[in-house]
Amino acid sequence: MLTPTQLVAVEALNAAANRAARHGRVSFAPSFVRSPSADAPPPLARLIRGGRGGEVRLKIYLCLVMMATAEPFDVKNPPTPATWCRRLGLPSDSGPRRVTSNIKWLAANGFIELGPRRGYAPPSIQLLSLEEKGEAFERASLKGRYVGIPIEFWRNGWIITLSPTAIALLFALMESQGGYSEPRYVPKPRRAAYGFSHNTWTEARKELEEHKFLTVSRTPQGSDFDYQRLRNSYWIEEARFMDKPGSSLRSYEDGMDWPQDLSIRIPS
Repeated sequence: MLTPTQLVAVEALNAAANRAARHGRVSFAPSFVRSPSADAPPPLARLIRGGRGGEVRLKIYLCLVMMATAEPFDVKNPPTPATWCRRLGLPSDSGPRRVTSNIKWLAANGFIELGPRRGYAPPSIQLLSLEEKGEAFERASLKGRYVGIPIEFWRNGWIITLSPTAIALLFALMESQGGYSEPRYVPKPRRAAYGFSHNTWTEARKELEEHKFLTVSRTPQGSDFDYQRLRNSYWIEEARFMDKPGSSLRSYEDGMDWPQDLSIRIPS
């Protein structure tokens, strides 16, 4: 169940989604989640590094992508630090300082560009391309394959309920299973491309299982002529986005009419 602070945050998140007229899915480029080279971690892995600071900057960035719906993908009147605290369920005493420092981190690391400050108002925020340094941000859904996160991730409060590592693994496994209708084994090179440590993967997996987002099964890999080894296969229960944190998992068998676009993916 959500705490009173989290309920206030959910109300604020819904207000932001309504203001942005958000419906359906928020798109993220595959390169945000998975790096083409094991030598450089993808942006998502970079965001979650740094302990408590990583949590704040990750969730601020995900909210900014949700809020910026049209070209030039900016937020001219961004929330104040106090509003960010309400939206993310942060304490009112130390929260504003954490928000300010992590917005500066996002700017210093090429995720956003800050505009000039007008009086006491926060500076405007411009999203930047994470593929071409200094270039304009582009909506991932217009560029081909993308990772689509249902707006209920924000509206139902999953963004404030899940830890940053669980959110990162959720995005990674959704990227992996895109376009498929059965559990997927994640090969070692692909796991490395997500940039997570073994401990991060293990702890995040446990958390997603506890929240009924993830089912892990043991399936054989290899042909009949090869030695078949049992490996973990992963399946994200996308219907879970429609539930409130702490509630029981509803299923298609319950007769629910889930949105049709929940199964839409383009395979890699």
